[in-house]
Amino acid sequence: MGGCVSTSSRSTCSSRSNGETVPPACLGMGFCRQKRTKRTFSDHVITMHNLPSIPNRIFMNGKSRASCIFTQQGRKGINQDAMIVWEDFMSEDVTFCGVFDGHGPHGHLVARKVRDALPIKLLSFLLSSQARQNGSGKTCFRGNTKKSDGGDSEKDGSAEDKLNSLWREAFLKAYKSMDKELKSHPNLDCFCSGSTAVTLVKQGSNLFMGYIGDSRAVMGSKDSNDSMVATQLTVDLKPDLPREAERIKRCKGRVFALQDEPEVPRVWLPFDDAPGLAMARAFGDFCLKEYGVISIPEFSHRLLTDRDQFIVLASDGVWDVLSNEEVVEIVSSAPTRSSAARILVDAAAREWKLKYPTSKMDDCAVVCLFLDGKMDSESDYDEQGFSSATIQSNHSGNAIESDDGQRSEPSLQRNFTVRSSDESDTYGRLLVDDEGNGETLPAEDQNWSGLEGVTRVNSLVQLPRFSEERPNP
Repeated sequence: MGGCVSTSSRSTCSSRSNGETVPPACLGMGFCRQKRTKRTFSDHVITMHNLPSIPNRIFMNGKSRASCIFTQQGRKGINQDAMIVWEDFMSEDVTFCGVFDGHGPHGHLVARKVRDALPIKLLSFLLSSQARQNGSGKTCFRGNTKKSDGGDSEKDGSAEDKLNSLWREAFLKAYKSMDKELKSHPNLDCFCSGSTAVTLVKQGSNLFMGYIGDSRAVMGSKDSNDSMVATQLTVDLKPDLPREAERIKRCKGRVFALQDEPEVPRVWLPFDDAPGLAMARAFGDFCLKEYGVISIPEFSHRLLTDRDQFIVLASDGVWDVLSNEEVVEIVSSAPTRSSAARILVDAAAREWKLKYPTSKMDDCAVVCLFLDGKMDSESDYDEQGFSSATIQSNHSGNAIESDDGQRSEPSLQRNFTVRSSDESDTYGRLLVDDEGNGETLPAEDQNWSGLEGVTRVNSLVQLPRFSEERPNP
């Protein structure tokens, strides 16, 4: 059984009082749709101005049926991080999650634009690809593709491959369309501004992921001894990764680190020491798109098991001070599930203050998705300091976002990108102009560090000029 999304202008499964069509929250494991000869992507899904009326879509501090999200502003200006959880994304058994870390002068606007538009594009291209592959008048899309025993295993395997192919194509096209829209946006300058993206779709026991930049996803699972273990689901796409560096250099871009921050490789124009982007893939940053920086996502598919407990998506600030294992331990030991994201941010804040007291703290955004679909009771949630009014506004999507993207207290973060005071003595001191686009960078296998008192920015825009002799203040 499933709800139907009709693309006919006369028949809709769900509509608002103003006549605008919105997708239904289907009651089954999949959904069906009727084929029509001529259609546009907007026929399949809601439009941007319908977003505030969508239920089960949260993008500010709060919780949903199976997740909690939390963000805090750092000490470098506007909060440039954005996040989203969209349950009942296309049916009851499908959830979309994403974290977006903006950088550059308009990074906060880019991150929010991607947060709102990318899920719509993803669903739109998925429906289009599905219709084209099936070629029938009515198609059903099931969430679970667990393999069964016996002679049906080959058929089930084929169905899983088909599902994987559909989502891969949808992710690739949605990311491409998103970047194209940013480039032609009349009111948003993305020349030296951009955003990372780590996005996932949980459909039954299937997990589909697409990501660019250096925001990260980690899964907490139980091993044979019922101990929690951490599994990194994404790769921090840094400019010094061999395949990324090769592509950038092949396109005449340059990859090198500044002398005073040798642990932070950056992408530079071939003819100018700018903008110094600290990632190899991103939305926006069009000044570098001809020189090797791309918005093509890495895609992965994973079958979840009963031992998989939760997934954490976070911007790089969390990973700057906390390891994968520490993050999983913090979330798994939280007193209530609905407080896990907030407690994780608080832990990152403490690490910033204790380990790097002279370094500015990055913005932080966290999404915790619990794979068994369960959450705490309302009373447990209120005990953690979240009001029921906040919860309701988040679920209805009617909360108003301020210009600085902030709804709560400020926060802190980092990815092993800042040096302790002792380490920084050997490198001297460097003053960097803070334009509100500072960010830190995640390293997978190394505890990278940075300079004392300096915000690690993802895009320098202009190369700082150094002087060996500095006058005493």
